[in-house]
Amino acid sequence: MAGRYAPRPTRTTVRGGHVGIPAARPAPAPAASRTRSWTPPWPLDLGLVLGPLRRGPGDPTFRTTPDGSVWRACRTPEGPGTLRVTARGGAVEAEAWGAGADWLLDRLPSLCGADDDPGAFTARHRLLAVTERRRPGLRLTRTGLVMESLIPSVLEQKVTTDEAYRAWRLLVRRFGEPAPGPADRLHVMPEPRTWALIPSWEWHRAGVDSKRSGTILRAVRVANRLEEAATMEPEQAVRRLELIPGIGPWTSAETVQRSNGAPDAVTTGDYHLPNIVGYALTGRRGADDDEMLELLEPYAGQRHRAARLILLSGNTPPRRGPRFTPGNIAAL
Repeated sequence: MAGRYAPRPTRTTVRGGHVGIPAARPAPAPAASRTRSWTPPWPLDLGLVLGPLRRGPGDPTFRTTPDGSVWRACRTPEGPGTLRVTARGGAVEAEAWGAGADWLLDRLPSLCGADDDPGAFTARHRLLAVTERRRPGLRLTRTGLVMESLIPSVLEQKVTTDEAYRAWRLLVRRFGEPAPGPADRLHVMPEPRTWALIPSWEWHRAGVDSKRSGTILRAVRVANRLEEAATMEPEQAVRRLELIPGIGPWTSAETVQRSNGAPDAVTTGDYHLPNIVGYALTGRRGADDDEMLELLEPYAGQRHRAARLILLSGNTPPRRGPRFTPGNIAAL
């Protein structure tokens, strides 16, 4: 039966955190797994909802497959787990493996955006209204896991995305562990103690400077306390995270957007976002954080959603000048 379905090629992540998901097709269910079926009462686009969890096309903890599935390898409070999620016929079919399987399945609706409330958003600009209509399956995910979003967000501080994705890929593959279940080449990120024991030369080899590695080391020492932030209101969660030196507004926002599904956690301090928001809403280039926040003020409480819709609209300023050339501290 599987041969009757022609898979579409998987697209890489685009601005706004959308991952192209091929059309679903039946696949044989591997043994030794737990399953759950859940039907959301609204349209669901897995690529839009789960796309922000992917850290580049080579992310060893995230994969999409031609059968229409999204695979995630996670370190849950119960232990490592692998989750496969497929949307088919209006229903979400999930399968999980490992010690964290039950934990992942219990939180499947939250992962797919059940805790989100798009009805709280009112578009006050034509661009956002049009994009919202074109993306009815957009929901904000809530993973309930802090460290899996915090660490790659720290790696993305002040470097290009390609540099950060490379560092995450190398460190997880080298120091993580193979994900439970049948997914080849998926890895669970290292546990906190393992992160703490990574030698300085391995950080250097991955292109991570001492400032970012130091922030990660400080965070993993109090990983349990930081994971508690996933159960807090987003404002409290941000305050908890920013107690760690090296974690500021940019990193905390990028984290709670995913771990807490925070609709108002707009990212400040980003190299590109203010210019994109300013251009989309005014047609002018060169906006800074202050102007971006002023433009997003009508969406207070939903500023992150507004920014995601702007990114998904594709209405971004044309590039001028050469791309930034990344450095390579590993070659020093």
